[in-house]
Amino acid sequence: MSGIVFKNITKRYGSDPAAPLAVKGISFEVPVGTLTTILGPSGCGKTTTLRMIAGLESPTSGSIVMGGRDVTTLGPAERNVSMMFQSYALFPHMDVIENVGYGLKMSGVKKDEVARRATDALKGVGLVGFDRRLPSELSGGQQQRVALARALVLEPAVLLFDEPLSNLDARLRREMREEIRALQQRLKLTVAYVTHDQSEALAVSDQIIVMDHGVIAQRGTPEQLYSRPESEFVAGFMGEATVFPATAGTDGRVALGPLMLMPAHAVAAGPVKVAVRPEAWRIGAVDAANGTDGLPATLRKAAYLGSFYEYGFDTPIGPVFVVSSDLARPLAAGAETRLSLGRHGVSVVPGAWRERPEGAVKQ
Repeated sequence: MSGIVFKNITKRYGSDPAAPLAVKGISFEVPVGTLTTILGPSGCGKTTTLRMIAGLESPTSGSIVMGGRDVTTLGPAERNVSMMFQSYALFPHMDVIENVGYGLKMSGVKKDEVARRATDALKGVGLVGFDRRLPSELSGGQQQRVALARALVLEPAVLLFDEPLSNLDARLRREMREEIRALQQRLKLTVAYVTHDQSEALAVSDQIIVMDHGVIAQRGTPEQLYSRPESEFVAGFMGEATVFPATAGTDGRVALGPLMLMPAHAVAAGPVKVAVRPEAWRIGAVDAANGTDGLPATLRKAAYLGSFYEYGFDTPIGPVFVVSSDLARPLAAGAETRLSLGRHGVSVVPGAWRERPEGAVKQ
């Protein structure tokens, strides 16, 4: 059973039929009890899509079905949906318990019931004893938990998140995304989640939908999108990948400079593109499996980031970005070495290569 179904949805802002479409005929499903992340760069249509799920925007064409009911023309109050905004949108003059219970109060729920359900919701997000604090007396993470409790207390059929972690620092983002995922799985919530952060999407999602200029570039599980991108755009957007021109031979192997690759899936002979993630490179290793000495490389720059090094190499196939966890043998600028590729983090995507100034593109 699907919690949310989009059927050929388009969205154009304004009444001018010549105005460009913000969303261009997209279709997808969010199964009940799962979390789907809509991911993409600014302006790709992801927030517009979320607002149409919420009923805050109406589609220009197509239909939206939720819980088996057509809700295309229904407003937010008729959809049993709660939305958590990027800004949290807490009432500054209300204390925590009043903020959490506000939606219930406006729905006509009795005072005692509002207090009980609001208290239970605060327990669920780890804020016992914070009832009488004002939002200004809370940290960013605590404010986020209040906003989450306010959304959960309404017991919605669908819960929506619009960039919920963007205002938090890196450590708190990691903690809160784990909490959101744990809550979603424990309560079996149907969730649509919008972010531009790839690592966030990989960490919380059952399904990821990558959008680009109003269309769906690819959808699938986190592993599918990371390991098997279907286009140069998806390969580059799902993590830091460098895309190189390459040639697929009639024997099924792909030549990337002196390196020979055997793609996980068959590709037609001719020009292709190879997307390589920085963790895929092996430093100081020959390409023994294919009988080559590897790719000659000169270290241009190095950065120490605590648990790993970031290296930038100059090579015959163009600049190469490498992440290395070998802390015992750091390289100095100017070092000469050889690079080869592991199996994980290398994807061959279709399409002829169009020449670019540096010969390779780091997305």
